[in-house]
Amino acid sequence: MLFRSSAFLNQIAVRDSQVQAFLQCDRDEALQQAERIDAKRQNGQPLGKLAGLPVAVKNNLCIKGQPTTCASRMLENFVPPYDAHVVARLKEADAVIIGRTNLDEFAMGSSTENSAFQLTRNPHDSERTPGGSSGGSAAAVGGEMTPLALGSDTGGSIRQPAAFCGVVGMKPTYGRVSRYGLVAFASSLDQIGPLAGDVTGAARLLEVIAGHDARDSTCVDIPVPEYTQSLNEPLSGLTIGVAAEHFTDGLDAEVESAVRRALDVYAALGATVKEISLPHSRYAVATYYVVAPCEASSNLARYDGVHYGFRAESFENMIDMYATTRGEGFGDEVKRRLMIGTYALSAGYYDAYYLKALKVRRLIREDFDRAFADVDVIASPVSPTPAFKIGALIDDPLAMYLQDLYTLSANLAGIPGISIPAGLSSDGLPIGLQLLAPAFEEERLLRAARMFERESE
Repeated sequence: MLFRSSAFLNQIAVRDSQVQAFLQCDRDEALQQAERIDAKRQNGQPLGKLAGLPVAVKNNLCIKGQPTTCASRMLENFVPPYDAHVVARLKEADAVIIGRTNLDEFAMGSSTENSAFQLTRNPHDSERTPGGSSGGSAAAVGGEMTPLALGSDTGGSIRQPAAFCGVVGMKPTYGRVSRYGLVAFASSLDQIGPLAGDVTGAARLLEVIAGHDARDSTCVDIPVPEYTQSLNEPLSGLTIGVAAEHFTDGLDAEVESAVRRALDVYAALGATVKEISLPHSRYAVATYYVVAPCEASSNLARYDGVHYGFRAESFENMIDMYATTRGEGFGDEVKRRLMIGTYALSAGYYDAYYLKALKVRRLIREDFDRAFADVDVIASPVSPTPAFKIGALIDDPLAMYLQDLYTLSANLAGIPGISIPAGLSSDGLPIGLQLLAPAFEEERLLRAARMFERESE
């Protein structure tokens, strides 16, 4: 255990000065964790499912006694007095928590360029982004600095960076994993999930973190399968749906070719590839960028300079203190989304924006329900392009938001999705394949992903 942890810590020392995936990495603490696990093994004590495996944790998940900043000045000095549910599960499973990874501030972004502290780079090309918001976690796994990592996915924030960094990233069904201890962005969309170098690693990590937690009222009390036990059993009679709406203008030709080749692999394995329609998917971006900012506006109202977190040093009165604190503590992208959400929730606009967005969200979910009556999984691109250059989209919010075109619908519908590596572009950049499944069918999703991965090894 100690040797394994040392090897990854050495890789972090070599690579992370360029990649900057980690906001915090305490080498001594990680080695002490590994030593305690080694002592358990030597004493004949039972070991957990992740015994000695390093896991990096996105810095919007609380760890007792460690700064949880959400990559924001607003929480720069916040140290939580408790562990997130998933962090407690990691500790119970004897994982080594190797460090805290960078992210877009409060998980709002698709490139990890919105962090208040540092710029994370793609481990495959330092001039390109690792995606976001879980860019630090994806870059840490893609740069072989950790075998496993946790991220959060509100609109694609695990799957898109996984695709950009050439790793496996999974968003479980909403309610499959407890959100207790996850700093909220959009509460009806947020979900915690695994990133790993392969499907087996993702399945093992999901086994550990999934399951009921009474502290999260949205966490569903249903059994968690042992995903790793059935992982290598191919799905017989697999039917894959392909929506025409996922192959329209704006999709990079090399990305489309990679997805089409992946479908050919499935067909060669005996799967049936069937055309389906998701007619309301064209409204997913507009719907998401009403629902998510509205929920963010509510959730982030607590950062007012009164209870905890950053407070401005100079102000004239209480109202000025609120305004100045939030103006100085939040970055531009967070401010943009808060203003959108506050406007959409304001008197006279609630019905026109938020209520209408909720109705369209329901139509998107119904599209998936109809599709899954005929197919087992749905295949699509993860992102319209491979990883884009740092700075290319930062001044064009709409173009940045469109990077999540294929991932947002899964969050709006609450269904599970996974990104798996599907090849490289002509520039040597990873391309991802997205698979979606009905709610709580993670086992099916992982088995389908493993079928393709096995053929690609």
